[in-house]
Amino acid sequence: MGDQSTSRRLKWGLVFTVLVLALGGAAWYWMARVGEAPQYQTVLASRGELTQVVTATGQLNPVVNVQVGSQISGMIQRLFADFNSRVKAGQVIAQLDSATYRAALQQAEGELASARAALELARVKAARATELRAKDLIPQADDDQARADLHQAEATVSIKEAAVQKARVDVERCTISAPIDGVVISRNVDVGQTVAASLSAPILFVIANDLAKMQIDANVAEADVGGIVVGQDVNFTVDAFPAQTFHGKVAQVRNAPITVQNVVTYDTVIEVANPELKLKPGMTANVSIIVARREGALKIPNATLRFRPSESPESAHPGNSTPSGQGRGQGSTRSNGTTAGQPGGERSTRTVYVVPAGPANGAPTPVPIKTGISDGVSTEVIEGLKEGDRVVTGLRVANTTSPAATNPFGGMRRF
Repeated sequence: MGDQSTSRRLKWGLVFTVLVLALGGAAWYWMARVGEAPQYQTVLASRGELTQVVTATGQLNPVVNVQVGSQISGMIQRLFADFNSRVKAGQVIAQLDSATYRAALQQAEGELASARAALELARVKAARATELRAKDLIPQADDDQARADLHQAEATVSIKEAAVQKARVDVERCTISAPIDGVVISRNVDVGQTVAASLSAPILFVIANDLAKMQIDANVAEADVGGIVVGQDVNFTVDAFPAQTFHGKVAQVRNAPITVQNVVTYDTVIEVANPELKLKPGMTANVSIIVARREGALKIPNATLRFRPSESPESAHPGNSTPSGQGRGQGSTRSNGTTAGQPGGERSTRTVYVVPAGPANGAPTPVPIKTGISDGVSTEVIEGLKEGDRVVTGLRVANTTSPAATNPFGGMRRF
């Protein structure tokens, strides 16, 4: 019995010692963490160039683009133009088989000749009836009938003359001519192909007036179209020349909305000079419309607008997402209904936290500021800060391998 009682006391003593050590270690670790002063990541408010842009995509098109079609049906007999051919206004570019239409013209001319002969006979009958009626040799009804036949013959001649004119026009339309000076960028038919113009005019060629002057039809979202005005500078790139930046200007902002899957955009026309003819119709342009630019603007990173002291070190890290209810830099909706950084809109009032000069462990002070434009990375500060102020961007994440965070009951160091 004595040995069992001694063993039980030793076991419970060992358990009690382990619990005391564990509670003491936890208390020591908690006090060390509570007593540690928070470390802040800061940046200096600095001056520099700031540019706000609206991005969009669009397609390059010639300024004047004419689709040449056929008003009549028939078989393509000859072609006088091909892809990339330069043509002049009035130049023949295609010829349709006109045999059927020439035959119709001859038939119309024969019917016109017959109608004119009938008109001559009606005139003679009308004159004879007038003479006989004057001598009271025929009744008045016969004279009236003769005059009516004369008028009907005159009307028939007019109808046949119009038919001849229509047949002649159809023959002329068998010859397709270029309506403008330009370059053929598309040919949609071949010799021997039959075109049918019964419902709509088939497109034979597409002619661009001048490829040295082109335009971009960019689709700008409704949220950004308010900042677009005629004359703004535009930079854009195309996939064919990824290392080269081209330039243009906004020429027109069209009012007709374009709705695709409940997304509303507006066609913004951008004038582009193409003297080297590098840009080709149909290329996709990645457009950046410069809506505002500041030289020597006082600016701070957008991460400073998202920091709040109550955040945990993990959520306050600049790379993490913004908590609900906080601003998100460019394009964020303000409480007064305007958009941050919107040119011409009201200035936004925001709050940032500034720490005093020296080690970055002082208590941050909230400072209200008025912001201007933003390029998506930095935001202009109009009031509230001065150059060189240290603005908090987040809390430094504690190093979990530091001595303060090491388990005090870890293994002993081996020598």
